[in-house]
Amino acid sequence: MAVQTLSSPEGASETLLPEWHEALFGIDLALLLSSPVYYGVGVPHGDGSAVLVVPGFMHGDTYLLLMNAWLRRLGYRPYYSRIGFNASCPNLLIKEILDPAIKEIVRETRGKLHLIGHSLGGTIARSVAVLRPRYIASVITLGSPIRQTRVHPTIFRDAETVRRYVVEHSLNVHAECMTSACTCDYMTSSQMPVPKRVRCTAIFTQNDGSVDWHSCRTGDPAVDVAVPGTHTGLVFNATAYSVIAQRLAGK
Repeated sequence: MAVQTLSSPEGASETLLPEWHEALFGIDLALLLSSPVYYGVGVPHGDGSAVLVVPGFMHGDTYLLLMNAWLRRLGYRPYYSRIGFNASCPNLLIKEILDPAIKEIVRETRGKLHLIGHSLGGTIARSVAVLRPRYIASVITLGSPIRQTRVHPTIFRDAETVRRYVVEHSLNVHAECMTSACTCDYMTSSQMPVPKRVRCTAIFTQNDGSVDWHSCRTGDPAVDVAVPGTHTGLVFNATAYSVIAQRLAGK
């Protein structure tokens, strides 16, 4: 399942909803705050395990505050990724930020941790699970491209702008960075299956207005879970939260 972080936007407008559809994420948030699930009612509670949440493209940890608060209410130990702004080479983010954070968490908790990643954060989380499986209990992706990526042309242009900036201003980055021609650890691991001992869940929405939802599935019905709502709203989605609670508990 090769992941192409930057792929041609041709045909994307035919498979994706209008980009303005993502503005409806506020409905997802309102439904979450009115749902018993957000207050820990009717879902399995945690065992004190660590959960690291990875933000999506062009985002940092701030928009994940509600999810982290919810995880804490359930009885988990949530950790922020320490990624201030996810607009850099994913390989560098893993090596310079996530690897040290994960090792510190494992030393502190003396156990494996769970990874949750939104959008690009999910593809990064899957790569970490491939590269560091001894540290990872499970990985849950939210609207994350697992197969060949197709996105709206505007998102493609933003990603290409970021890619060019990274290539021009970052050390130890070559011209193929963040493309399918790159052979870094991130891109190589993205093309490999997650080890079987790491539980996987791929949550997606067919109403995705940013990424072609077909690319967010593994093809395994035991792993893939469809929920209603928007791409952006997956981090504020009551149905997704219910699935997350079940999967973190190993159910």
